[in-house]
Amino acid sequence: MNDIQKHSHSKTAGEGNSPRPLKEKILSELIDWIKILTIAAIGAWLCNTFLLMNTEIPTGSMEDTIPTGSRIISSRVHYWFSDPERGDVILFEPPDGDIYPYVKRVIGLPGETVTIIDGLVYINDSSEPLDEPYLKEIPVGDFGPYVVPEGCYFVMGDNRNHSNDSRYWNNTFVPRDNVYAKALFSYWPRLFLIN
Repeated sequence: MNDIQKHSHSKTAGEGNSPRPLKEKILSELIDWIKILTIAAIGAWLCNTFLLMNTEIPTGSMEDTIPTGSRIISSRVHYWFSDPERGDVILFEPPDGDIYPYVKRVIGLPGETVTIIDGLVYINDSSEPLDEPYLKEIPVGDFGPYVVPEGCYFVMGDNRNHSNDSRYWNNTFVPRDNVYAKALFSYWPRLFLIN
């Protein structure tokens, strides 16, 4: 190898090892962070729109099951392949035009008759009231009978004496198409399963 080739070769090798300018490093790092944050934001949006719901409970209608101010996670996927069952705590589109989702417990299923006597719930004129260990206090009042239409649900809050629910709405029943998700667990201010 002659002197010219040696000089040319060492110059090329030296250029490849030179450090990148500081501005270029910062710009590259910034672009990487923007990519990561954009992917995370899109992932969170997709998850919240199609898989899960993150909701704050503003009232005491579901106490003591869900305390006021709790933040809960609900599954949108749960009802893709099945229908709500009695006892499920669901999130749904409000029946009388409110803008925020409501959270209540499914009491009456499609085709059933719901009657409330002295605060106790009777399904299809049963002689035994519904077993409701989740209630905050002994409920009072007589309501119904309500005949639940096909494709709809009769829902009530667990804080029965202080709940705005199917007993009081102009549109008494929750259509199946208005059910968003099944409540799963609370993560704030404390972690617990919802059942």
